[in-house]
Amino acid sequence: MGRRKIALIGAGQIGGTLALLAGLRKLGDVVLYDIAEGMPQGKALDLSHVAPVFGLDFSVTGTNDIADIAGADICVVTSGVPRKPGMSRDDLVKTNADIVRSVAAGIREHAPGSFVIVITNPLDAMVYLMQKETGFDPKKVVGMAGVLDTARHEAFLAAELELSVNSVSAFVLGGHGDTMVPVRSYTTTNGIPITKKISDERLTEIENRTRKAGGEVVSLLKTGSAFYSPAASAIQMVESYIYDERRLLPACAQCNGEFGVDGMYVGVPVIIGKAGVEEIVEIDLTDDEKSQFQKSVEAVQSVVDIL
Repeated sequence: MGRRKIALIGAGQIGGTLALLAGLRKLGDVVLYDIAEGMPQGKALDLSHVAPVFGLDFSVTGTNDIADIAGADICVVTSGVPRKPGMSRDDLVKTNADIVRSVAAGIREHAPGSFVIVITNPLDAMVYLMQKETGFDPKKVVGMAGVLDTARHEAFLAAELELSVNSVSAFVLGGHGDTMVPVRSYTTTNGIPITKKISDERLTEIENRTRKAGGEVVSLLKTGSAFYSPAASAIQMVESYIYDERRLLPACAQCNGEFGVDGMYVGVPVIIGKAGVEEIVEIDLTDDEKSQFQKSVEAVQSVVDIL
C-alpha cells in the first residue's frame, strides 16, 4: 500500500503542529497549504529536517497552490482567523465563512474522495458550511470539537482527583462553545460515577471551566489561540479513519433525527472508521442534560442562520 496523502489546509500554529504529529506518528505524506507566501514552504522545510532525527520516512511539502492537494486521502481544515482576546467564536462567522467557501471549492475540485475534518471556528457552523459547499456525503465531513472539549474536561477532572488521565472517562457534547454539554451521567473514574468522587458544586465549577477553556487559553496567550491540543485531537480522528479503528469519539457530525436533531451539525458520540462517520451513537441523557443539549443546538442554529 502506498503512503496516504494528508492535506493540511492552513499552515498556522495548528497546521504546523498537525504536520509534525502526522510525521511523528507515521500517518503518511503531508502537504501544507496556505495563502501566505513562503510560510508553508518554510515550515515544510523545517519539518523535513525533523525526519532524520527520528528516522521518519515521510515527505512534507509546502505550497500556495491548492491544486497541490490533488488526490489527498484526508483534508484537515484549519484555515481562518483565530480568536483574539474578547472575541467569541461566533464573532468569527462571517470572515471565516468566506474562507471556508473558498477552501471547500478547492477540496471539491482537487480531493473529491477525501475525508474532511474541519477545525475552523465557529466550528459547528463551519462544518455545516463545508458539507453544503462540497456536496460530499455527510459521513465524509466532520468537525473536530468534542474530542478536544472532552480532553479538556478529563484533564481538569484528573487534576482535581489527582489521578492519571487514563482513569477518567467523559463525554462533552453539543456545540463547540459556551453552551457545550459535559455529560455528567456518563463521566466516570474507571467505571465509578464521578458524582461519587466530586461534589455537585465542585463539578459545576469544573464543567464551567471546561466550557470556557478555549477562552482561558486565548486570554493567557494574548496573541492567538490553542494549537497543541486541537492538533492532537484531530490526529486521533485521522488515525481512527486511516486504520479503521472504529473509535467511539465525540465529534461534530450531521444528525438526521438522532437526539431530536434533523439536518444539523452538532457534537454527538460517533464511530469513525474507514467509511468516515459510520454511526451516531445515541445515549440516554437525563432531563437536565437534554435541556442543556437543546439549548446548545439552538445556539448552533443561531450561528448557522447568519450563513
